[in-house]
Amino acid sequence: MRKLVLLFIAVTFVTNINAQSISDAVRYGQQNITGTARYNAMGGAFGAVGGDISSINNNPAGSSIFNSSYASFSLAVDNYDNETDYFNGNTSTDDSDLNFNQAGGVFLFNNMSENSSFKKMALGFNYNRTANFDNNYIAAGISSNSIDSYFLGYAQGIPLDLLQLRDNESITDLYDYLGTNEGYASQQALLGYQGFILDPLSEDANNTEYISNVTPGNFDQEYNFLSHGYNSKASLNLSTQYGNNLYLGLNLNTHFLDYSQRTILFEANNNTDSQVTSLRFENNLRTFGNGFSFQLGGILQASPSWRIGATYDSPTWFNIEEETTQRLTTDGDNGTQNLSPDVVNIYDDYRLKTPGKLTGSLAYIFGTQGLLSFDYSYQDYSETEFRPDGDLFFQNLNGSIENKLKEVSTYRVGGEYRIADWSLRAGYQYQESPYENESSLGDLTSYSAGLGYSFGAARLDLAYIRAYQESNPSLYTNGLTNTAFVDGVNSTVVATLSFRL
Repeated sequence: MRKLVLLFIAVTFVTNINAQSISDAVRYGQQNITGTARYNAMGGAFGAVGGDISSINNNPAGSSIFNSSYASFSLAVDNYDNETDYFNGNTSTDDSDLNFNQAGGVFLFNNMSENSSFKKMALGFNYNRTANFDNNYIAAGISSNSIDSYFLGYAQGIPLDLLQLRDNESITDLYDYLGTNEGYASQQALLGYQGFILDPLSEDANNTEYISNVTPGNFDQEYNFLSHGYNSKASLNLSTQYGNNLYLGLNLNTHFLDYSQRTILFEANNNTDSQVTSLRFENNLRTFGNGFSFQLGGILQASPSWRIGATYDSPTWFNIEEETTQRLTTDGDNGTQNLSPDVVNIYDDYRLKTPGKLTGSLAYIFGTQGLLSFDYSYQDYSETEFRPDGDLFFQNLNGSIENKLKEVSTYRVGGEYRIADWSLRAGYQYQESPYENESSLGDLTSYSAGLGYSFGAARLDLAYIRAYQESNPSLYTNGLTNTAFVDGVNSTVVATLSFRL
């Protein structure tokens, strides 16, 4: 007997969402330049510099460069500005928001024993928002492809009997039953069938073939993509100065992931004999996760002016849970069909291992007047893995990741020049696309500048960062796989208050 939904909001447990994608692996594996204003202004090139709370994000040995205990707090105003081309249409979207960017402190302990090789030890903690997921773009234009292909693709092979309502059964009841017992594909087939987008090839209860009620032609489409959330990292840091020239450090990191995404497709047509003339299809995704990673790093003071740094970032091991909701409204020969299942699909937790990273750094110090620094990082995104390994869907997805993602090099350059109590800074970052086909997601280029003023025991710093990246996201991973061209510009203003303890 099918399960009746007694609550207003039903909760459904489904064995496999089959919705994770390569874009999820890239999204959760990438980290932006975030942290203190000084760190941002110098392009994040701090692997051999140290002496800034956010420098421990690059190299955990950097906390031992401090001469005294230190703390800092940072706020950021983030802005995105997207220009989107979709067939004959062009749209613009932009928005800004205020975020808590960073907070942390380093406590320094000097060794009073002159005979010890360990000169000092630093114990630090830093919270850093490593990625901002707030984004929005609108793809609007005339397409020759309809969303009917999405529903057809899922419906083929699903028995008609599963998609038909029983006496006194609601759409919510049936949608819940299919999610619990049959899976995600059957829920999509249900929406397509009950929305009159599809018809069975025959009325036999065992029929598994379907045809579209939407006739070919042109389709006026508007696809809205909205996302919110963040990826953040809390680091427990331990470092030491060994001898006069060597600094060693360790970070133990806890990661927090919170991501929400809404997509809404409006489609209309006046094609001859089309039984569905307009529709609205909405999908909502909410993702929560936590993870663990560690970092090992060292800085060598090769001379009074030169510093050399090296860091190993382990993979991040995430545990992730997801939930989704859907709505479909269609208009046409059968009137208006409003399919709004009051069901939240809650899926089995899965695990994600993001790739590790190696970083080499070099810095030249101009006495007390300033510095120049350079970081190079290497990361192989083809090593990203979804788990459990025994899941057939994840096995196929991991195979696609190996074929479609690649090694990534990241270059960061930063400089600082001091004039009395003022500091002037600038930075540059270039990060290669993780995709073999770079049209999916282009290289990232960012420029930054900033200034700071020292009040003695306290300091106020400001930074401005502007990043450019192009992408060609698909509307859906199945059926309607049209791509939109998004020319994205992200800008950030960061303010940091720091002080000696």
